[in-house]
Amino acid sequence: MSQVEAIKVLITGGGGFVGQWVVEALTRALPAGSEILIADRAQPEVVSGDIRSASLDVTDTDSVNDLLRRERPTHILHLAAISAVTDASRDTRGAWAVNFGGTFNIALAIGDFCPGSRLVHCSSAEVYGATFNKGLPVDETAMLDPTNSYGAAKAAADIMLGQMARLQLRAIRMRPFNHTGPGQSEKFVVPAFAAQIARIERGEQEPVINVGDIDTRRDFLDVRDVADAYVKALLEFDRLPQGCAINLASGQARTVRSVLELMLAQSQVRIEVRSDPSRVRVNDTPLIVGNADRAKELLDWEPRRSWDETIRNVLNYWRERPDRA
Repeated sequence: MSQVEAIKVLITGGGGFVGQWVVEALTRALPAGSEILIADRAQPEVVSGDIRSASLDVTDTDSVNDLLRRERPTHILHLAAISAVTDASRDTRGAWAVNFGGTFNIALAIGDFCPGSRLVHCSSAEVYGATFNKGLPVDETAMLDPTNSYGAAKAAADIMLGQMARLQLRAIRMRPFNHTGPGQSEKFVVPAFAAQIARIERGEQEPVINVGDIDTRRDFLDVRDVADAYVKALLEFDRLPQGCAINLASGQARTVRSVLELMLAQSQVRIEVRSDPSRVRVNDTPLIVGNADRAKELLDWEPRRSWDETIRNVLNYWRERPDRA
């Protein structure tokens, strides 16, 4: 990486699932004398070496302004979001307030208080939506055509930052595809399976997993590979095209069925899989797969963790959780 000067990185939503892995990766990669500020809604004020934390609600304009006025970060990684599609669908107003409005607040505060800051925005593959129905790996030139509240709010923020980057905002947009790993909530399919298998192995659940449509195909990544890409984007920001969008994808579509079967093969007990029509999502996209050639070209990035390792890590995380019943 070409970046050698000390920098100050603000990570919004840094206390969440992805944030924890980004912080770990950043501590290994940042130049000496750099600072990391983790800002999250439920984050207490803590100082630990070069890592500090602060409470921040990105929907609160005054709080965002106060933090950026006070801290003036050189780089911002904007992770803060309602991250689950199901949560966004249940609370459309909240999803737009956070995923669009929070991003808007951050962008305007940069212009007002630290115009030199570089913004790496975490968008989503969900912005492509119905475009996936063409059945081909989607690249960054594809039309944004979201099919749910989460994707729509993310797409609006993505488009807004692209427009603002044509003016003075220094911003790039990362579009990660499905990613998982240790620490992810059961709201997502991979940890949902892993948590149930772990509970079954401990005798806390009957040996049955109820599933919806598990023949949908998804482009899965390890969260640690995604975190590495975010770190590369932060440290290489000044040589990236202004306003560019970058997909993070493996280019390989896996059925949800194959994910479950891989976990079941590692299980210590026999488990029955039952189909439950009530778990089938309405308008669920049959195939989501991405083209990440641009990430390879601009960031020298590609997924490096094996999928077997990822699944094993997620399953063991749920087996070893210290707060399990």
